[in-house]
Amino acid sequence: MTILYNNVALIGLGLIASSIGHGLKKNGLCKTISGYAKTSKTRKKAIELNIVDKICETAKEAVIDADLIIISTPIGVMGDVAKEIAPALKKGATLTDVGSVKEDVISLIEPHLPSSVHFIPGHPVAGTERSGPESGFAELFYDRWCLLTPVPNTDQFALSKLIEMWENLGARVDTMDAKHHDLVLAVTSHSPHLIAYTMVGVADDLRRVTNSEVVNYSAAGFRDFTRIAASDPTMWRDVFLHNKEATLEILGRFTEELFSLQRAIRKGDGNFLHEYFSRTRKIRRGIVEAGQDTDSPDFGRRNLTEIEDKK
Repeated sequence: MTILYNNVALIGLGLIASSIGHGLKKNGLCKTISGYAKTSKTRKKAIELNIVDKICETAKEAVIDADLIIISTPIGVMGDVAKEIAPALKKGATLTDVGSVKEDVISLIEPHLPSSVHFIPGHPVAGTERSGPESGFAELFYDRWCLLTPVPNTDQFALSKLIEMWENLGARVDTMDAKHHDLVLAVTSHSPHLIAYTMVGVADDLRRVTNSEVVNYSAAGFRDFTRIAASDPTMWRDVFLHNKEATLEILGRFTEELFSLQRAIRKGDGNFLHEYFSRTRKIRRGIVEAGQDTDSPDFGRRNLTEIEDKK
């Protein structure tokens, strides 16, 4: 692999950033990685796991002389991070993020950046229900999408270089408008997570079903809900607070669909239910055919041997 960036700075060292760090090192895409995390425990763990070469006490220190800066903090603090690091950013550096909301992230970060820095918002659509630096692994992005939402007048060389980095980490890359990104993710990720949290909450509130029954007799559907609902609460709190418009629009549509299903069940309309489920089944098959999941019960996570064989 070709070295794309001499120095990379990772601000925030959770699942996504640690996986990026492992991937950059494994594929030889940079010379050195500096990192910063809020807690000393996480900073210590990042060094122990060899995610970074240098750990810093502040985000500002971490970005000094960095050619690529990746902000991987919760969305709610990204503006404060940008404000802190702005004076230390190297001229010509590229700054990106990994937040799953883009319009608000742009409004939080962009005002603080000097014009000499290339800001290219990003979102790797990958993850697990686990969090923290110990959860990261280099293959996380393999065959997953990374969506970039370039701002107006984005430097094309900087963009092509960032695309090349993500592709070398195994990701498919696409670009789109930030507002459209937020609507797409409200459909594919944000609303499903909110529904999952709600369903698990319903099970908890339904006192006629005991906790042991919920745990012992969970069918695949409820297991999927609980897996999603185990995701990082801080991250998802910020997602919903910063993508209100699109999420509420999709939830409104979901409510209408749910009422239609309730009506069909109440009336005993089997034809409606069969046609509805047949249509949604085709969508599910399309996801599998697109390579974004498999029929196996491992949520599409391929074993490492298969991943290595593909490279």
